[in-house]
Order: sequence, then structure tokens, then C-alpha cells
Amino acid sequence: MNIHEKRYNALRRRVDVRVRSLVKRESSKEVNDACRYVLSAGGKRIRAVLVLLSCEAVGGKVRDALAASAAIEIMHNFTLVHDDVMDNAASRRGRSTVHTKWDVNTAILSGDILLGFAYKEILKSRNIPRVLEVFTDGFLTVCEGQALDLDFEHRSNVTLGEYFMMIEKKTGRLIAASAELGACIGGGTETDIASLRKFGHYLGRAFQLQDDLLDVVADEKEFGKTIGGDIVEGKKTFLLLRSLGLTRGKERKDLMRVMNRNVATPRRATRWRATRWRATPRRSHTERAEEIRRITALYRSSGAIAEARRRIASDTRRAVAMLQALPDSRARGSLAWIAHILLKRNY
Repeated sequence: MNIHEKRYNALRRRVDVRVRSLVKRESSKEVNDACRYVLSAGGKRIRAVLVLLSCEAVGGKVRDALAASAAIEIMHNFTLVHDDVMDNAASRRGRSTVHTKWDVNTAILSGDILLGFAYKEILKSRNIPRVLEVFTDGFLTVCEGQALDLDFEHRSNVTLGEYFMMIEKKTGRLIAASAELGACIGGGTETDIASLRKFGHYLGRAFQLQDDLLDVVADEKEFGKTIGGDIVEGKKTFLLLRSLGLTRGKERKDLMRVMNRNVATPRRATRWRATRWRATPRRSHTERAEEIRRITALYRSSGAIAEARRRIASDTRRAVAMLQALPDSRARGSLAWIAHILLKRNY
């Protein structure tokens, strides 16, 4: 274990302690239990650690950014709880999602409470006007990205340009906001703040592309999600969109079946969904597994997987290059280390 990994683990433990200490109020035991369940799931805490290291990289103290790091982590978890409800996902990080362990109403309310906790934490930060603006802009942009992602589900004409706009909002903006928040709290110059924002921007894009890639190449136990889930659900990922541009004939028809999976006429809602689209006919496990194998093979033969790897590497290099504007320090080195580790992650 090198010095950067030790530092990362130490900071992650501090974030864990902070976020788990926040659920204390006695409103509803069920909702409180759900909030504790979400915050006890652990995870990489990448966004929270980026806040702390970015603060330190511009000359600030970690303790000054701890509240903001907890706030960004809690906001991230809020988005996951609500995303799982919208996606009707059964598991997250190898555990049951909140709406399956409890119910949809509990999931929505616990997500709302988590967002409230996040705002109470961010208000404890220094440089409040600027910090609150960055934090709120990050929150709104993530919601915009999720709205685009939902819109894409029912369209068969999504472009790569639209895809990149969506991931830069849904994934990239919160990572960029994490680095920007740390720089603001640490008293960084405008150049420092801009450099760290761009670092987060490129890192966030690489992170989402890596997620798209891992959906078809990762180890399922480590990944914490079903491999090939994006294919089964007809998600408009980089791999699907790029492969469509690189194939013809029968292969392209196979890919278009995935692209069109959820493209249908809406019907009236049932139970908790405000708008429910006609479901894809249920298929057997064998049929789904065969489709995943076949489409993954097309991703590989078309060159889309190789191109995704090149883009991930390129965006990671761009992210690290943004750090050169900062003073040389252990924190700057740790930020670069995180970027390279995310490039190599397999879950």
C-alpha cells in the first residue's frame, strides 16, 4: 500500500464517521432506518475524498472541508436512492435497494431527508455564498442529467453528442463540483478553482465511460450489479451508440433491437409510476444471457470497446494535466493517483 492509498483510506474513514453520525432525529423509525441503511453501504466515497484533497491541494485544511465532503457524499446517495426508484432497480452495491427492502414511499422520503442533511452540512462550510452556489448548481445539473437519461430510454435517435451531454450532467458535474468545492473552501485562486473544476470534468467523463465498459467486461461479484444489465434494459450507452455507427446489416439490426427496447407508446400509470411505458415481454434467463453474449461480441468486433478504452485513457490524461497548474504537494499527487486508479478499476 503506497502513501496515496493510505491517505485515501484515512480520509474515507473520516467521511464514513461523519456521514453515519448524522441520522439522529426521531421522526419515523422506518425512514431513519432507511437513511442509516443507505449511509452504511460504504462505497468508494470518491466525491467526498475529492473535496478533501482539493481543499488540501490549494493550501487549505482537511477539517475545514469535512462538512462539505459529507454533504456531497450524502447528495450523491440521495441521487442513487431516487434513481433506483425510477429505474425500479432491485439491488445496489450488492444489497437490496431501499424501495425493495422497504417500499417506494419510504425510499422517496428517505432520499428527501438525505438531501436535507446534505444542505445542513454544506451550510457549515466556509465561503458560503460561493460554496452554496456550486453545491446547488451541481444538484440541479445532476437532476437535469437524470431527466435526459429518462428521456433517452424511449427514443431510438439518441446521438453520441447527446449522450456526452447527459453524462457530463448526470455523472461529471457532481465530480467536478466536488473538486471545485474543495478549492473554494481551501481558499484557492480562481486559476486553482478552474483547474480543479476541469480536472473533475474530465475525470467524471472517464468515470462514466468506464461504468459503461464495466457493464460488459467486469466481474459481477466485484461490480455489485448484473453484468449486461445495460443491454437487457436497452440503455443508451457509449458502447451501444458507437457500435451502431460502426456496423451494418444484420449486426446493426441486432443493435437496433436493443436501442428500441423501450420505445413505445405510453399508457396510463399503474400503482406508483406517474408514466408507465409498455414493458418488454419477459424473457428467460437463457435468452437474456445469449443476447448479452451476442451484443457484447458486437461491441468488441465493431471496435467500440477498444475506442471506449482509448477515450477513458485520454480523459484521464487530460484530468491529470489540469493538476499541473497547482503547487506540487502530496495532495496533488493523491488526486493524480485517484485518477489513475479509477482508470484501472474493475468494479
